[in-house]
Amino acid sequence: MTPSDEPALELPGLVRDKVAEGRAKAAATRARKAAEAQVADVDPVARVVLDLPLAHLDRVFDYAVPVAMADGAVPGARVKVRFAGQDVDGYVVERAAASEHQGRLTPLRRLVSPEPVLSPAVGDLCRLVADRYAGVSADVRRLAVPPRHATTERAPTPPSPPLRALPGCDEAWAAYPAATAFLEHLRRGDAPRAVWGAGPGEDWPHLLAHLAAATLAAGRGTIICLPDHRDVARTSAALQALLGEGQHVALTAEPGPAARYRDFLAVSRGARRIVVGTRSAAFAPVHDLGLVVIWDDGDDLHAEPRAPYPHAREVLLLRSEHERAAALVGGFARTVEAEQLLRSGWARAIALPRDALRSRARIAVTGASDHELRRDPHAGTARVPREAYDALRWGLQHGPVLVQTPRAGYALRLACERCRTPARCAACTGPLQLSGPTTPPRCRWCATEAPAWRCPECGASGLRAPVLGDARTADELGRAFPSTPVITSSGERVRPAVGPEPRIVVATPGAEPVAEGGYAAVVLLDTWWALARDSMRAAEEALRRWSNAVGLVRPGGRALAVGDPGASALQALVRWDPGAFAARETEERREARLPPAARVATITGQPGALDDLRALLSLPEAAEVLGPLPAEEADEERLVVRVPRAQGAALARALAEAQRLRSARKMEPVRVQVDPPEL
Repeated sequence: MTPSDEPALELPGLVRDKVAEGRAKAAATRARKAAEAQVADVDPVARVVLDLPLAHLDRVFDYAVPVAMADGAVPGARVKVRFAGQDVDGYVVERAAASEHQGRLTPLRRLVSPEPVLSPAVGDLCRLVADRYAGVSADVRRLAVPPRHATTERAPTPPSPPLRALPGCDEAWAAYPAATAFLEHLRRGDAPRAVWGAGPGEDWPHLLAHLAAATLAAGRGTIICLPDHRDVARTSAALQALLGEGQHVALTAEPGPAARYRDFLAVSRGARRIVVGTRSAAFAPVHDLGLVVIWDDGDDLHAEPRAPYPHAREVLLLRSEHERAAALVGGFARTVEAEQLLRSGWARAIALPRDALRSRARIAVTGASDHELRRDPHAGTARVPREAYDALRWGLQHGPVLVQTPRAGYALRLACERCRTPARCAACTGPLQLSGPTTPPRCRWCATEAPAWRCPECGASGLRAPVLGDARTADELGRAFPSTPVITSSGERVRPAVGPEPRIVVATPGAEPVAEGGYAAVVLLDTWWALARDSMRAAEEALRRWSNAVGLVRPGGRALAVGDPGASALQALVRWDPGAFAARETEERREARLPPAARVATITGQPGALDDLRALLSLPEAAEVLGPLPAEEADEERLVVRVPRAQGAALARALAEAQRLRSARKMEPVRVQVDPPEL
């Protein structure tokens, strides 16, 4: 019997199915490889940036474009590529006719989406930001491009409605004489740059909406970066009232990933030209960008807490220069960085004349001066002196009043009533606090109650509260004004707005509600606490917080600060002269060789890792290395590198090169932060 005469084997059904499935997969693999072998006829090379946070891989890689992906692999599209034996996400940044690579190019693995979500301008901006902060551009792209939502991406974006007739922008900005030239340049499509100091009681969202409208009328787009979602809601409402529905988008994390990606696509596709949002909005892919605005740039919410730790102000200023867009840095106060822009001639100042400032609000400070002590012998020790109660009574006759206190809670720290020794827990030595008027003292660390506490130094059982929170302040004011409603706004209980009815609003800095029509009076308590913070920016930050509170007063209202009248920050508040204060702070920083007069970088890590980095670091000649010093984390140390401002770019390049070498050698990572908000 020959082999051909042998009977065929009868395979079981399950085995037969497995064999057929294997053959089908093999055929599909052969077909895919055959398709990949056929590259596109036009621009067959795709230059791809990888989504890998490794410094030594922060460059462009060339891949072949298969015929099947020729139409979809456009610049800005998401792709999958094969790299080091695994599939890696990436973006196409360019299509080219040839590659400098001499060997065979690996084809693109998969086209994730043909949607061009990384525009050329934003791609260049990510590279500039990474260079500025000695970081990796992949980390910046994660901040710039939100995660994909496939269902949202498939839906079309409706076009914006026709732009209706707009009221004149000049009338809205008429109180600011220097704004006339800025507006004229903006209409012509130029790139003016200014630092705006808003006056007390200013409706700043309304003015920013007019700037965005003027830019849109000139055929260009606008980005407005704000500290938090409440500011975004106010500005969004002003834009809607001025321009109507469908002319802008608000980019925040509040609505969720689908809504955020939908709004991002509306901007990326050119259907919306005005973007208002928090710090990530600085990377919005606005077409024909004509104006970038940052409000209250001293707020720490503008500083990104993730690597490479960029600040929204610096991102917008880089973008302004790269895309030739106008720039406006605004706020009630002025940061030393904004003052540096004015000193260098990069920007011009926009501010109210002195006579207009005097008519906006009456600002005073009360403290333990001879005059106050003659009127009130207890003014030197009273937390809420007589003048503050007088200001509250006057304000309640005209509308709501705001009381700003620097801390939330009831009584956050307790001390012995007799000897002032801090009260601590017997179980863990943590600080004791009070959470209410009828609750016993409790440890802030382990929550152990201490109803029978006695001072270990003098034996006294009485307690006092050197630092009071908003709840205790509201309790005291409620007893002083029993017929007046008292509400609080702090922590997780932040009120966005209050009505025009007379009431007392006790709020912590940044949580002040907006009063309809403005507050009749504003009282600032415990100003000493803000000035006593252990920070290089203590006085600057204190003035910013106070100015933001006084900025909520209505025209003709009053403001009173309780503190030392000799403090320079309080004097600047009374004169409403944040420019002079910022100029003095900048001069002191220059003499001490501190930012912004110098460029500084901090390097944090294990001691051995810091030694390895110093061996690879080629710093500029004028660089100073301070430290190492103990860091916040256990077993970590920190180096501080300081260079003159002119050598800031050289410092960033040196740090980036050292990080690339360490990454290639798989050495222990260190955290590099260029120009941190705090040292």
